[in-house]
Amino acid sequence: MPAWAIVLICVVVVFLIVLWFVSIYNSMIRGRNETKNAWSQIDVQLKRRHDLIPNLVETVKRYMEHERDTLEAVIRARQNAIQAGASGVAAQAQAENALTGALKSLFAVTEAYPDL
Repeated sequence: MPAWAIVLICVVVVFLIVLWFVSIYNSMIRGRNETKNAWSQIDVQLKRRHDLIPNLVETVKRYMEHERDTLEAVIRARQNAIQAGASGVAAQAQAENALTGALKSLFAVTEAYPDL
């Protein structure tokens, strides 16, 4: 076998080994970049989630205010109905109608949330 053929084979083998190392290195860099990108996407979603919490808290506060208003309306209507007993039939009927209306909204809340 001529010397130039041995040199050519050695060059081809070295070239293939270098090509293999370059390929491995590129795949490792690609994997690192994909991992960074994945963590970046997770960070974006967590930040979005954290940014939405104040909106959720505000919504719950508003709903709690509505529920508190409903409960206070029932309590006021009950007190008015108790006090209207001595004021006459017309006043008592009006107070009882207001109590019935307040109780309807309370029953609607109770039906919507049976665990309460």
